[in-house]
Amino acid sequence: MKKHLPAVLFLLAAALIWWLSLAPRRHQVPVAEGAKPRVVTSGYVPYTLAKQLSGGLADVTMLLPANAEPHSFEPTPGALVTVKNADIFIYVSDRIEPWAKDVLSSAGEQTAVVQAAKYAASSDDPHVWMDFQNAKQIARAISFALVQKDPSHRAEYEAHLKAFEKELAELDAAYQTGLASCQSRQVVHVGHLAFGNLTKNYGLSLSALAGSSHDGENSVRRVAELIRFIKDNQIRAIFTEETLSPRLSAAVAEETGAQVLPLYTVEHVSKDDFDRGVTYGELMRRNLDSLQRGLGCQA
Repeated sequence: MKKHLPAVLFLLAAALIWWLSLAPRRHQVPVAEGAKPRVVTSGYVPYTLAKQLSGGLADVTMLLPANAEPHSFEPTPGALVTVKNADIFIYVSDRIEPWAKDVLSSAGEQTAVVQAAKYAASSDDPHVWMDFQNAKQIARAISFALVQKDPSHRAEYEAHLKAFEKELAELDAAYQTGLASCQSRQVVHVGHLAFGNLTKNYGLSLSALAGSSHDGENSVRRVAELIRFIKDNQIRAIFTEETLSPRLSAAVAEETGAQVLPLYTVEHVSKDDFDRGVTYGELMRRNLDSLQRGLGCQA
């Protein structure tokens, strides 16, 4: 019997590991019956999607203050506690939110984590939600997490997802039609490279003052190059982010005579828009309107 003991112990250990693998992990365990899932998001992109997809069935909060810059945000001790108590934490990626790794280390055992960029197509531009197909895949991941935590409302969550996917299809069709015939296809953005995925999908060219974040300074040389480009190509309109200071775009406009129009990155919004609960779809419709006006597109 003794010579067979190691083999018996091995089989028992293997059986125990197999049994434990069948047990649900803590982060997959649903919330208590009648309780709302506590969803915490990094910034406005996952916040507005989670709000729309939950339809009031979850308590959704955001770590990033309205109108704050997501790339350089520093989480407070209170933010770490909020994530520790969350049922679901949603963020975009380490490139967009380099501080997310500090937050993740404080997540509770019950916290399901959704990294949105994992569900998007690979791209040099980290602003993956600017592609409607990516937005659909991200929405599906968020909806799945909601269902896992609150299975009693599966039908409602699936209905909200279906409605959002329909809205995305309508947005894509509107962009295809609205940007098909334009006097110019050159988007000059006096801001950072946040619209590469959007412009690429609809055959537009993008020139931006800065890189993929606001961390770099706008050098005098780069501003001069942009002004020269606008004049040489007779650009009639330039675009800027609504939440940025208007001084730089106003100076470029004064030098070139170009009209200034807003574009919305969705990653951070004004306090008024936040209080009003502006949606992803609404911001993307605003972007289409600005692009059509600035590029001289036929309706």
